[in-house]
Amino acid sequence: MKFISKSVEQTIEIGKNFAGTLVGGDVILVDGDLGAGKTHFAKGVATGLGVTDTVTSPTFTLHNVYQGEKLTFNHFDFYRIADEDEAYQLGLSEIFYDKNGVSFVEWWQNVEGLLPDKTKKVSLKVIDDHTREIEIHE
Repeated sequence: MKFISKSVEQTIEIGKNFAGTLVGGDVILVDGDLGAGKTHFAKGVATGLGVTDTVTSPTFTLHNVYQGEKLTFNHFDFYRIADEDEAYQLGLSEIFYDKNGVSFVEWWQNVEGLLPDKTKKVSLKVIDDHTREIEIHE
């Protein structure tokens, strides 16, 4: 599925609607350049899962956890990770298999060997200052 977002609010709404398709154990791999709207999309997914906390990028913490109404929202950002062994040693890869939550993974290429075989992919592309193309592969 392909969507065109003309605003931050639309990107959040697309994420919120996408959350309605998720079940426990889903792993979402997210691609997009810096500033493409990955965190705004994540905010929408979290909202759709019933998270009421403020969602922020886990760039410096690697992993943020938010409790939704039924599922936990695990938000990962592996931009700063040196290699997948580091994530493995921290025990982060175990969370990918948790049936009580979903994992939203930015910069997933840095831990590719730790990911489950079945994943969903989301790509965000900058079209212009306000417009984003969001493509979802399930």
